[in-house]
Amino acid sequence: MKADALAKDIKLIILDCDGVLTDGGLYYDHDGNVTKRFNVLDGLGIKAAQACDLIVGVITGLDAKSVATRMNDLGIVDYYAGHLKKVACIEEIKEKYNLDWHQIAYVGDDWIDIPPMRKVGLPIAVANAMPEVKKIAVLHTEASGGHGAVREALNFIMNAQGKLEGIANSIGG
Repeated sequence: MKADALAKDIKLIILDCDGVLTDGGLYYDHDGNVTKRFNVLDGLGIKAAQACDLIVGVITGLDAKSVATRMNDLGIVDYYAGHLKKVACIEEIKEKYNLDWHQIAYVGDDWIDIPPMRKVGLPIAVANAMPEVKKIAVLHTEASGGHGAVREALNFIMNAQGKLEGIANSIGG
């Protein structure tokens, strides 16, 4: 089935963080704290998706205060930090919202994203994803992680659902 047909049923989008929402770099400040770079385009895309009644969740293998702060800023309630085995987290979110696997999209870039990508209805790989991840993905973004890939994936889903034009016209209006 084509990606746009699969996208029509999506209600929940799960994002990996490092390499998807960020450029994958780990930046350490002088106190040894990890900081990360996020793309504002992705943030606005997440807010737009939420305004279209799409649920956005984030599951990340690392646990960094900078990420928790960004998730809070974006209003992401379903945030799981320090989880390398992501399928169990997705099952919890799936049950919370009474969804089926075909109603879930997952955006990933690395090997730990392969198990959830094999379960969801719309597996998405960012442009700089590992070849094994791209092989599983139904949709590939042109943008790399941390450089608008999330926005691109969310725009694709909202467009397939006929919501993109309406939300684009209402933002900032």
